[in-house]
Amino acid sequence: MFAFRRLLLTVPMLLIMSVVVFLIIRLVPGDPVRTMLGFRATDENVAEIRHQLGLDQSLLDQYINWIGALLRGDLGKDIVSHAPLSQLLAQRLPVTFELTALSMLLAVVVGVPLGIQAATGGRWVKRLTEGFVVFGISVPDFWLGIMLVLVFAGLLVVLPPSGYVPFASDPLGNLRYMILPVLTLATGEAAYILRTTRAAVTAVMDRPFVTFLRAKGISRNRIVFGHALRNAGPSIVTVVGIQVGVLLGGAIIVETMFALPGVGRLVVTGINQRNYPTVQVGILAIATIFIVVSLITDLIVAWLDPRVADGAAT
Repeated sequence: MFAFRRLLLTVPMLLIMSVVVFLIIRLVPGDPVRTMLGFRATDENVAEIRHQLGLDQSLLDQYINWIGALLRGDLGKDIVSHAPLSQLLAQRLPVTFELTALSMLLAVVVGVPLGIQAATGGRWVKRLTEGFVVFGISVPDFWLGIMLVLVFAGLLVVLPPSGYVPFASDPLGNLRYMILPVLTLATGEAAYILRTTRAAVTAVMDRPFVTFLRAKGISRNRIVFGHALRNAGPSIVTVVGIQVGVLLGGAIIVETMFALPGVGRLVVTGINQRNYPTVQVGILAIATIFIVVSLITDLIVAWLDPRVADGAAT
């Protein structure tokens, strides 16, 4: 029942998101038709193109036509290149998926073990991890990306500063191009996951049942990994799901910085061109991914802690 209720909530969330995406791009100053035509823009040409694109209709009519086409599986066309948006998304979504997945994987692999050490280790371990948390949270992604390029591409000349190679054509080359973008995105996320893991494990270690386990002579590692981490799991999974949304937002900046042909870069180009259909579909795709990830996160948390589902039922 919990899963069914969460699925039902996803539908109105997607509908509300589509309205927000549709309206927000129209708040950007500038006429997309005049931007597209450039110096060739005359009043007659502008009026004709606006009619062809349906931009001379009311906002309500434009939204109804757009959402109706989406429900039929028609994503529309890019008004500049005239390429089908379904084709553009099929080309660019794998890049964004790869960037987000590798960044989150690295953040979890670094953040969770360091968080456990920060909660159970000595004074120097706690100080070092606290320094990493402050650094990761306070440093902006764009600044960190620039510094990484200066060090690894400018000074050491061991990694390419930008570009992309598909994994299928050159796996090693793909990973070389992805290292700097992934490090840029994963650093801040690892800091957030470290902080959450430290707080969750510390709270569990202070519970009476842990004192009882210690009194029985159970080893520290067994208490931490067999009991404390399991009880702290829902909090860690929740913050990981939330940070996926942060990663998707950060991917827009990072893809532009490192010239990755992902959805984020497509959206930025579309905004500069006032390309309504491309921006709408790109942002909606990112928002849909985040909503789906949030749904999966809630289901995992409910599986780890059945009290969550019981609380939702009441």
